[in-house]
Amino acid sequence: MVFSSLLFLFLFLPAVLALYYVSPWRIKNLILFLSSLVFYAWGEPVYIVIMLLSTVTDYGFGLLLSRPKLTTVQRKWIVVSSVIINLGLLSYFKYADFLIQNVNELLGTHIPLTDLPLPIGISFYTFQSMSYIIDVYRGTTKAQRNWIDFGTFVALFPQLVAGPIVQYNTIAEQLRERSVDIPMFAEGVRRFIIGLAKKVLLANNIGLLWHTISSSNLESMPALTAWLGIIAFAFQIYFDFSGYSDMAIGLGLMFGFRFNENFNKPYISQSITDFWRRWHISLSSWFRDYVYIPLGGNRRGLGIQIRNILIVWLLTGIWHGASWNFLFWGLYFGIILIFEKWWGLQLLSRLPRWTRHLYAVFLILIGWVLFAFEELPLVLSYLEAMLGFNGQPLWNTTTLYFTYTNAILLVVLTLASTPLKLSKRMDARSIPALVWYGVLFFLSVAYLVDATFNPFLYFRF
Repeated sequence: MVFSSLLFLFLFLPAVLALYYVSPWRIKNLILFLSSLVFYAWGEPVYIVIMLLSTVTDYGFGLLLSRPKLTTVQRKWIVVSSVIINLGLLSYFKYADFLIQNVNELLGTHIPLTDLPLPIGISFYTFQSMSYIIDVYRGTTKAQRNWIDFGTFVALFPQLVAGPIVQYNTIAEQLRERSVDIPMFAEGVRRFIIGLAKKVLLANNIGLLWHTISSSNLESMPALTAWLGIIAFAFQIYFDFSGYSDMAIGLGLMFGFRFNENFNKPYISQSITDFWRRWHISLSSWFRDYVYIPLGGNRRGLGIQIRNILIVWLLTGIWHGASWNFLFWGLYFGIILIFEKWWGLQLLSRLPRWTRHLYAVFLILIGWVLFAFEELPLVLSYLEAMLGFNGQPLWNTTTLYFTYTNAILLVVLTLASTPLKLSKRMDARSIPALVWYGVLFFLSVAYLVDATFNPFLYFRF
């Protein structure tokens, strides 16, 4: 089940909201927990066991860590055990076949693949569950003694399958006590509709262009067609993922939760450092708080800091998928960030604003090529086409056709990627605002009624 589906919009969500608001406070978390299990089990009834195993394990480890007479060594072993179990489950389902394939190619063996489908959302809820154990170990939060409350944190359906990654200490108090008034609920509805429109009306439509171009013969592709294609992918993945995050944040507000923002107009960045402060903020924050800083951050000299940055970005790449292109994608950005940290940002500060922006956009688009194609030969072929190294002309009639037929959409996407927010300037309770959001919702539903192209890119991570 996905947010951008008629089943969710007109059956699941209304039923859960009605049940939640007619229930007394003492069982509201139970309602959310059971509803979240139904939401997850709708598509993956078997793999719900994996999520529950992770939940029960870390709930028990949290209680163990709360015992006052434990030694430091015992506390460390509890945390290590939690990390091993969580990462073991994640690695088995996400990386086992990748490792087997590479071992077979390297050693000439014929170890059979597991061929197990990836449990949806495992990368997200695994990180959330681990953040809880680490926070309890650090003493920054108290162990949760109510199993239903902890299960609600892990399984909460608004952010279960694709984030944002919610650290336990940011919503611990909200699990115990929260309230929703009319303005907060209305803001949740507004945010959800904006996210739905971004996903359905923008991401899906520009995704069709990317699908068409990326499926074409790369050897005969003109350079401008290749650039148009990767720009389309950049817009698709942004509006797809940020749209989902908006819907998750909006749903959270409807139930009284305030999740942290996950995107902040990343395509207006003037450096790659700036981009990663704006893109998938919850993931960057998680790696900063639970990997980079514990490794020493920037406190132990230049060499250690470079090592820490490379470790974080290799892990960031691997987190996205079990394929060499994701590892190189993480390494690519890690090297750029190291360059910017010591020399690049100083050089960029002397350049005009528009130059810094072009620099960032160029490197971001090159990075998206690495991200979009899992097969490295396709990555190289597409880069050759973009740079004009495949011997083809700069453009052809197909380039002009793609540009002409998508011109209005590309303008809308560009404007929507900037801080320009016309809807924010309207009073949310005014008639124009109600009409505006009503039209967006109607158009989104109308699209879904006859939709044949409704992918969600981050489900595979």
